Amino acid sequence: MRVGPNGAIAETPRHRALGSDSRVTILGLIREAAGGLTAADVADRTGQHMSTTRVHLERLVDAGLLVKARASGGLPGRPAWRYRATTADPVPAPYRALAAALLDHVTGEGADVRATAGRVGRDWGNQLAAAAPPAGDPVEAVTTVLDGLGFAPSVQPATETGQIPVHLHTCPFLDLVGKNPDAMCALHAGVIRGILEKNGAPADGATLEPFGAPAACVVRLPPPAVMPRIEDHLDG
Repeated sequence: MRVGPNGAIAETPRHRALGSDSRVTILGLIREAAGGLTAADVADRTGQHMSTTRVHLERLVDAGLLVKARASGGLPGRPAWRYRATTADPVPAPYRALAAALLDHVTGEGADVRATAGRVGRDWGNQLAAAAPPAGDPVEAVTTVLDGLGFAPSVQPATETGQIPVHLHTCPFLDLVGKNPDAMCALHAGVIRGILEKNGAPADGATLEPFGAPAACVVRLPPPAVMPRIEDHLDG
């Protein structure tokens, strides 16, 4: 909270959002839940009506205290919004201004925002991959670029199907995600596919699962068997 010239507290959106005991309670519940909560989860735990719960959640999102994304757990269909608490100090990134400009662009492109954001992200990923230091394989190429953007990626053991999970532990664009989560998550998925495409790997097999792990978003890359070495791609 800021203090005004006369010594009184100057209200900020966060201050106003926390002026409700119900929202303070909801924020506490979500901060304690490592994997975040859906509106149904919150309504169940607080006993509030679902419509009231959604109003409180959106107020906390607007104030920058929560961020929301759709987490499907890999299942088909359109999943419910899942809410997680933002960090006190979002990670800075050198491409924030560009990401904000891209968001403004894609949100003005009509109804199919996700598809537009994915195409823009794919082009951006191609450019970022071209400017990045040489990598030994497509997985390293992806993590190098994502690390440079401030996502703090870590490669996890391969799954039974051979996919390579990469956990993104931070998001330098949380405030932008809060404005349009579908567009920003599609934009980031497009960036990943653009990096793979630039390195001769099958791009369409890569997915980005918001809140796919308790403390991270999850990128799932195709099995190494279907991704060529970068030097083979360059030789060809």
